[in-house]
Amino acid sequence: MSLAGLFSQRWPGVALFDLDGTLVDSAPDLAAAIDAMLEQLGRRKAGADNVRQWVGNGASVLVRRALAGQADWEPATPKDDALFNDALAMFYHSYENLNGQHAVLYDGVEECLTRLADHGCRMGIVTNKPEQFVAPLLEQMGIEHWFDISIGGDTLPVRKPDPQPLIHAMTELGGTRGTTVMVGDSVTDISAALAAGIPSVAVRYGYNYGAPVDSLGADAVVDSLAQLL
Repeated sequence: MSLAGLFSQRWPGVALFDLDGTLVDSAPDLAAAIDAMLEQLGRRKAGADNVRQWVGNGASVLVRRALAGQADWEPATPKDDALFNDALAMFYHSYENLNGQHAVLYDGVEECLTRLADHGCRMGIVTNKPEQFVAPLLEQMGIEHWFDISIGGDTLPVRKPDPQPLIHAMTELGGTRGTTVMVGDSVTDISAALAAGIPSVAVRYGYNYGAPVDSLGADAVVDSLAQLL
């Protein structure tokens, strides 16, 4: 499906958005929380550049990647699990205080959300971010009023790339596979949309573990959400 087919010829009835890396550049906050966790553990800081490559699969995977110092981490041993549980608690505590403090909206986000709302589109958030951090970040960014539903990584028993969070949000918002679009920045988002049977838009500026998004199978790939308009 072409970009024109997604938006220009017929505006979607429902638009679902990933959060980190799609609407909000939250890497500075996440990196600060990860570095605080690592410092508490007596380890070297990871830095924002590394953390940007590790975001996208939820807090648990982010912490495991930080402990391993790389995106690919080995299956845990019981000793590793004990360390992980402590590290995750440290990360949650740090991030709760940092959430939204240094994050910024990407260019084109406000314009896109405003135009969609003007055309009667209902919008939702479907993210792998823990639910407890979603609403505070939306409020801090001043965009909470655009969204009728938000699904976090622990809202349902499964998370992206499983299609169920998308299907649940779509159904709650009264959408169908023919009237709904998913907008995200990573293979996690596009794979979930493909599995759900709904069209998708990928943004090039987000967090896709360093890999290009153009080959993921999205119906459209853009450099800014303003391009959708």
